[in-house]
Amino acid sequence: MTGDFQTVRRLWISFLERLSRMNFGLAIVVAILTLTGFMTLFSAGYSYPWRVADQARNILIAFFVLILFANVHPRYLMKLAVPLYAFGVFLLLATLVIGTTIKGATRWLNIGITQIQPSELMKVALPMMLAWYFHSRQDQTSPKDFAIAFLIIGIPVALIMKQPDLGTAILVAAAGLSVVFFAGLPWKWILIMVGSGLASLPLIWNFLLHDYQRQRVLTLIDPTSDPLGKGFHTLQALIAIGSGGVFGKGWMEGTQAHLDFIPERTSDFLFAVFSEEFGLIGNLFLLVMYFTLIVLSMKIAINASNTFSKLLAGAITVIFFTYTFVNMGMVSGILPVVGVPLPFMSYGGTALITLATCTGMLMAISANKKYKDD
Repeated sequence: MTGDFQTVRRLWISFLERLSRMNFGLAIVVAILTLTGFMTLFSAGYSYPWRVADQARNILIAFFVLILFANVHPRYLMKLAVPLYAFGVFLLLATLVIGTTIKGATRWLNIGITQIQPSELMKVALPMMLAWYFHSRQDQTSPKDFAIAFLIIGIPVALIMKQPDLGTAILVAAAGLSVVFFAGLPWKWILIMVGSGLASLPLIWNFLLHDYQRQRVLTLIDPTSDPLGKGFHTLQALIAIGSGGVFGKGWMEGTQAHLDFIPERTSDFLFAVFSEEFGLIGNLFLLVMYFTLIVLSMKIAINASNTFSKLLAGAITVIFFTYTFVNMGMVSGILPVVGVPLPFMSYGGTALITLATCTGMLMAISANKKYKDD
């Protein structure tokens, strides 16, 4: 009996210790964004009740995933890096060969009980792999190491572009390049890359971009050129944002959404629904929440005690920023329309679970600041 009591006591003490090391600021911000997103999706999805139910299930799964990764020590995350990256590349190759094609894009892999999108895995696996690589080379980083890092980035990005999926390719590339930057990429290399990228724009435009991708850029420049076709998404989103005014029309009162004028209103264009219903004041609140999320994440990266944790936390911070900037930018008409959800708010289980995994990793890194060995 005494032994059982001591076991329970040790477990309780261990639980309280873990709880005391939890980053409550990060948890609160993520919870606010998730609940705000669900409330907005409830309004946007009034004619899609199954999506509301699905998102409730997705949030529950994401919560358990977050808790799981929050309790994985960084040393084990480091051991997972290489096999996870290799598995992700294997799945991307399998997708190209036997993947499911929907609307001209082969992005999904049928595994029997469900379909998965392997490119989502690379948003986590790629920065983990690069963080592990630079951690193992931290005392002798050379130009060759950066060249290998670009190869590590290039393989999954090229496979994702082949599907094609420009939005996900941008997010994966941003996550990978952020690790290379934080690892100390010389500014000379950065300037050469920027110059080369600008010089190759005509080549990219004429030979690498698909017709629909070029059309998206042209639509960005002048959405009124095809108001009922390619420019419909952007124009209706801008109307919704503008009609919200300062204080918004009120929850469940957005006419653009409820009259079916906003396409993809529960997923990529949820921000337009939020803007119409909560106006400028609501948007400022949302910006403050995302800014706080990014600041807290970067603070965790700065305070991390080893190279792997610093680079991984820094990459996750960039992932949060890129998701937010690209989604709000495309809905607001300052970026081309690509398939990027609003973090923690848009409908979709795969993206939400990916973001929950990232958040859990951040919490694990924050809770183990004193961990320094490899």
